[in-house]
Amino acid sequence: EAVGGGEAVVALESTIISHGMPYPQNLETARAVEAAVRTRGAVPATIAILDGRVHIGCSDADLERVARLGHKAKKTGARDLPLVIAKGGNGATTVSGTMWLAHM
Repeated sequence: EAVGGGEAVVALESTIISHGMPYPQNLETARAVEAAVRTRGAVPATIAILDGRVHIGCSDADLERVARLGHKAKKTGARDLPLVIAKGGNGATTVSGTMWLAHM
């Protein structure tokens, strides 16, 4: 919606949430980063894969799920995307995975 409406969108990787710090600090940080993006007039779009489905612009419930999954979410780079999606897995995107999905 935001892209179609000409709004500025900031793609955010999700590996920092799952692998970067423990719960609940990871969730608090993810929410703070998204809030910072909003205060600067852009739309945050945290990207993750949940149950094999790509989420571009995670809901708060999605963010919490990624945060709670922690290391159970596969660190997902561009080369890993087909496997995680095909297996119906949970993936936290790295910068390369995020950039690839954001460009689609």
